[in-house]
Amino acid sequence: MVVNQEKYYYQKKIYYKIYKNPCLIVKEDLKLMCISKRLGGKNLNKYKVGLVSLGCDKNRIDSEIILSKLNDQYEITNDPKKADIIVVNTCGFIEKSKQESIDTILEMAEFKKKYNCKLLIATGCLTQRYGKDITELIPEIDILMGVNDYDKLISYIKDFMEDNKKITSFNFSNQNINEGERIITTQGHTAYIRIAEGCDNFCTYCIIPKIRGSFRSRKLENILDEAEKLAKSGVKEIILVAQDTTRYGEDIYNEKMLPKLLQKISLIEGIEWIRVLYCYPEQITDELILEIKNNKKVCKYLDIPLQHISSDILKRMGRKTNKDQVINVIDKLRHNIPGIILRTSIIVGFPGETKENFEELKDFVKEYKLDRLGVFTYSQEEDTPAAIMEDQIEEEVKLLREEELMLIQKDVSNYINSKKLNNIYDVIIEGFDNGIHYGRSTEMAPDVDGTIMVESDTQLEKGNIVKVKIKSCLEYDLMGVVLNESCK
Repeated sequence: MVVNQEKYYYQKKIYYKIYKNPCLIVKEDLKLMCISKRLGGKNLNKYKVGLVSLGCDKNRIDSEIILSKLNDQYEITNDPKKADIIVVNTCGFIEKSKQESIDTILEMAEFKKKYNCKLLIATGCLTQRYGKDITELIPEIDILMGVNDYDKLISYIKDFMEDNKKITSFNFSNQNINEGERIITTQGHTAYIRIAEGCDNFCTYCIIPKIRGSFRSRKLENILDEAEKLAKSGVKEIILVAQDTTRYGEDIYNEKMLPKLLQKISLIEGIEWIRVLYCYPEQITDELILEIKNNKKVCKYLDIPLQHISSDILKRMGRKTNKDQVINVIDKLRHNIPGIILRTSIIVGFPGETKENFEELKDFVKEYKLDRLGVFTYSQEEDTPAAIMEDQIEEEVKLLREEELMLIQKDVSNYINSKKLNNIYDVIIEGFDNGIHYGRSTEMAPDVDGTIMVESDTQLEKGNIVKVKIKSCLEYDLMGVVLNESCK
């Protein structure tokens, strides 16, 4: 873990702005989650609380659970200058996210010096991973928590306010799954549902099993109950997430239950789209493919984290597939579900990645033209097998390979988008900016994929799904005009 050793307080001014959703605040390119209005909490005392959420969709769900607990006792604010209590929910997955989390905690610590903040809380994967080391590095933290003690948060706050005694709590758990009431911070028509916690894949580059524990599924009835409540609150799009969604159910039901879960969620009135993320290729069964194909509410969109295509590198990564198996899965999906959108992530610069391995990866990206591709440079994470492997790649080489692969994908994306001209899509409207509406089709996941800019003669309501004809395209975004015909 790297911490800036210079005097670590503000090196630049922090800028905040509201972007698209009044519940979401953006600091430059870093998303800071707070709630921008009073949410009807009991307000048992005068304190105001602000929350900053970093990291992945699973972390967002934890933040929403935290917000719900806080709202029962305090007033929620999106203005850190007015917050008496600031909570930072950190990410600790790779070096960039760790540094981002440290920087954010330090930025929030400034409010203890300048404004109302009386209590700074740090929680999440970074604190779970590094424990008391964080307290020593950042003494401004008053309460330090991991990822398994959110039920104790309110009592910790009360204890600190009464005794002014610092508290640390970062228990490891292979049983706990954070569940309960949430305050949704995504667009009101979209929400994530976590269907499992932890991971048993033990990829050689990944620290998640040591932070989040072993893979454990949520009970089917709990997930369905949550989906019912979200639908009644106006949510139309459900996004299922876990470290590995395709393994859902095998630990508690002795079978892969994702197809059955999709069936049952699709029966819930009000849910229009169901999206599945983080499907490991070796776990994609024929039954799952058939369910995605035949279920009208399931988006023909699958996120498959491949990480590489070279069999040699996949073996060094501890992945359970090789090149031929990956290609077979892609071919099977495209054959059975024509037009399916495939998204993946790739790691470049993994230890031992030769020029030949990288050329093989480039050829794969050019030939198979995956619809969405995220490229990341390998992060040498302590306490992982890959960190001590020989043939570590220089950072400059990693960055060059990242840039080269993204340039290839840019051409791929241009090609794919050009094929969409004059197509008609169902688009969920997400906002209005600079005189134009914008939204997404079933082919686009929020935050990570592109946007469709929509021309309309009338004002379109946020959350409505309308039919849009594509008139032009950019590298990652599309532009179209709304048709008179609308859908649900």
